Amino acid sequence: MSKIEIYGTIGPACAEQKILEEMFCLGMTGIRLNLSHVELEECREWTKMIQAASNAAGIQPKLLIDLQGPELRIGNLKRPLELAEGKTVILKSKEAFSPMEGQPLEASRGKTGFFYHSENSDAEEISLPEVVIASLQTGQEILLDDGKIHLVVIKVTGNDVGCQVIRGGVLQSRKSVALPGVAINLPVLTDSDRRNIRRAKDHGVTGVMLPFVRSAEDIKELRQELYRADAESLEIFAKIENMDGVEHLEELLPFADQIVIARGDLGNSMPLWKLPTIQARIAKTCQKAGKPFMVVTQMLASMEKHPVPTRAEMSDIFLAVLEGAASVMVTGETAVGKYPQEVIRYLSNGVKAANDEKI
Repeated sequence: MSKIEIYGTIGPACAEQKILEEMFCLGMTGIRLNLSHVELEECREWTKMIQAASNAAGIQPKLLIDLQGPELRIGNLKRPLELAEGKTVILKSKEAFSPMEGQPLEASRGKTGFFYHSENSDAEEISLPEVVIASLQTGQEILLDDGKIHLVVIKVTGNDVGCQVIRGGVLQSRKSVALPGVAINLPVLTDSDRRNIRRAKDHGVTGVMLPFVRSAEDIKELRQELYRADAESLEIFAKIENMDGVEHLEELLPFADQIVIARGDLGNSMPLWKLPTIQARIAKTCQKAGKPFMVVTQMLASMEKHPVPTRAEMSDIFLAVLEGAASVMVTGETAVGKYPQEVIRYLSNGVKAANDEKI
């Protein structure tokens, strides 16, 4: 039986050679570098560190870059924003923004995004692509930060769009935006993606993760870009993150090297209780076609703050292996969590236990 790959994600919590070396020694076989917020060339120190740590551990790791792709994200914020549950957030055109004294608006909308206001503070822009702004209608849900924050459009009057905060929270820069039920046509690759692909081999990258794959055409475009960059040897990991990808799964299988069941945004496109069924459906389709697949998102989420996982998380790892996963990955758990080494220890041991049972 082939070895199941164990992927971590590099970030501030584990960006030290000794920590990375220990993670490799504990069973990590590959690592993901998220390029949603940064250019690959800016991560030269990290990619050198990964190579040095893996050499010290005596392994040759797989390094995946996660592209921006056709993903919606807010822009950079001057500071984190508290969006309180039950509040009404007003979205207005920038030109119409002129709050009356003593009645500060909590937010307004411009051509490129939201503007957040609170008393005794300056305007704070939450930039969004124009295609998102144009898609807002009464009743439309807006999910921010993998669904952690939930808004609903309650009224549209001319340039004014009122949203109620259904589920609040602290909003940070560059978090994801999802509009359930709305298909937005975005380019497969950004200019940043193309630059990063051209530099990938120089950094030791072995694979490319393409977010929000919608059809075989998306993967074909990435494949062409890899050829143009003389990087055709890199593997393509197609992230299934919406129902378009689920519905076109069989047609895109021949063009991807591995399918990624990316449960974060995928879970935003349906009621969460349906997500396990969709995961099982993707896994079954991949197994039938002989296509390797990866399971990712919140596998050990509680370990961002705690040194021991929940029983449910260990069961999740076990079931992913039994469903036939070729690889599993953690993200924030190692990138920003308090216990990156322990995360890999539990993940690796959980995979081994499940694989032994499977055998």
